[in-house]
Amino acid sequence: MTSPSGGVLATVGENQEAAAVDQNAQGDVTPGGDDDDPLLPLVPDYEGACTSNVMHSLVEDPARSPSWMPDLVRDAEQVVLLVLDGLGWNQMQERLGLLRGLSRMQASRISTVAPTTTATALTSIATGLPPGEHGVIGYRMLVDGDVLNVLRWSTAKGDVRESIPPESIQGEVPFEGQRPPVVVRAEFRDTGFTRAHLAGCRHVPYRMPSTLVAEILRQVSAGEPFVYAYYDGIDKVAHEYGLNSFYDAELVFVDRMVEFLIESLPPGVTLVITSDHGQVDVGDRVLPPAPEVLSLVRQQSGEARFRWLHAVNGAEVELLEAARSAHADVAWVVSREQVLDEYWFGPKVLPGPLSRLGDVALVTHAPVAFEDPADTGPFHLQGRHGSLTADEVWVPLLCAAS
Repeated sequence: MTSPSGGVLATVGENQEAAAVDQNAQGDVTPGGDDDDPLLPLVPDYEGACTSNVMHSLVEDPARSPSWMPDLVRDAEQVVLLVLDGLGWNQMQERLGLLRGLSRMQASRISTVAPTTTATALTSIATGLPPGEHGVIGYRMLVDGDVLNVLRWSTAKGDVRESIPPESIQGEVPFEGQRPPVVVRAEFRDTGFTRAHLAGCRHVPYRMPSTLVAEILRQVSAGEPFVYAYYDGIDKVAHEYGLNSFYDAELVFVDRMVEFLIESLPPGVTLVITSDHGQVDVGDRVLPPAPEVLSLVRQQSGEARFRWLHAVNGAEVELLEAARSAHADVAWVVSREQVLDEYWFGPKVLPGPLSRLGDVALVTHAPVAFEDPADTGPFHLQGRHGSLTADEVWVPLLCAAS
């Protein structure tokens, strides 16, 4: 596999040495190399230690977990999977001196999926499938000519839960049909995205972080063999404030919450923690695509660090050339065909997900984001994610028992 902008394409996992030199690259390039090289995109390890493979080990048969799963899982009588949105491995390692609870856990790093964004990664965690199979291939996807915001389940027309039923986008049964309790914020219960990735589960709503812990413990005490829980505070703080003292404070808060949870679990219960993506502090470094690029674009989808460009009819090749000329200094500029050939979304991409991809992707390797006026929110985002840098792809896999 080759790098979109020349060089070597790094693959996360045990086969990290298997890479090839781009025949169009200039200069001397050595195959293999450091999988944290900032010049190389990290393609998720869909065959190995990846968030898309965590759920099967925990739900189906923990005793037969793969070698990359912590040993504590194999002997567990009950398992709690807690997903901490926005906690990247690199960000956690940089702050180990602040931690008590998280630092006590068995720890390893695994890859998340592509793009490194909440909607895609949470769906992979719940279904155990790569994005190319479950179909939620980004935060904003082109569906029947409109760009669907997956987290809001809306288009420019407003709420589309009726006209674009979530089950029509993602119909795979989560957690292999075992219907575990899912402890998530009360306001998420009836959203389109919840219907898309947690359909059929037993929803256990919480409103405050303290009640998140209390609800987890209540489900464990009731004898549930598997409990899923989700907390979004780290991601929210990173988005609004960046990776600064506010982020540190939130991480310490979550760390102490985890410490209390571990101490409160009864014997025989194992806590597993992972995340959906890491973060990059972008700040105000938001770039509009160049005018010569936009002149060839009919629509944009995706997110600011993995921006899909949909070409005007017949301009696909010209768009790719213009985008590479304008933006190769800050982004891997790739065609849809290259993304498919290099398995960015997994070894298989079904027709539905395929129809949602653009023609050219701007996947940033610099700490920048690409602007799309249609992609707005309540405030300017400081922390961002979506791309295939080490800071975004590597996430923790943590394990502890009381």
